[in-house]
Amino acid sequence: MAWRRGQTYSQDLRDRVLAANDESAREVAERLDVSVSYVVKARQRRDRSGRITAGPESFARRPMLADYHDAISQRVREQSDGTLEDLRAWLARSGVSISLGTMWNTVRRLGLTLKKRPSRRVSGRARTLPRRAGSGPSCKPGSISAGSSSSTRPG
Repeated sequence: MAWRRGQTYSQDLRDRVLAANDESAREVAERLDVSVSYVVKARQRRDRSGRITAGPESFARRPMLADYHDAISQRVREQSDGTLEDLRAWLARSGVSISLGTMWNTVRRLGLTLKKRPSRRVSGRARTLPRRAGSGPSCKPGSISAGSSSSTRPG
């Protein structure tokens, strides 16, 4: 029987493994074509917790700052021009030490953005370069206007 990562053994096989109490783990593993560690772990689970079924498969972890999501959201609303480092320092005062990456992931997961205030006055936002010329025949250097009858090009 081939086992693939991420898949549990069938309950029928699990029952046969646990029913073979008089055999060693090696003998059961060889006879049922499973690993010795599976037999040992299945027996330990049965003896410790009484469970003979597969446990839940969950690879998702609870976010590290889940307890602080509301507080972080409120802080960002109050001080939207802060930085991630400011948020880390604010949490550190509460006794929570986290990395910058964890702070970034939390802010992103909550859908929050940290907006900076403009660094210059509103009047300083005027365009400093002239607009580019449009395209077309009238904008090309050396072009002849449609109204002239004489040609300057060599013939």
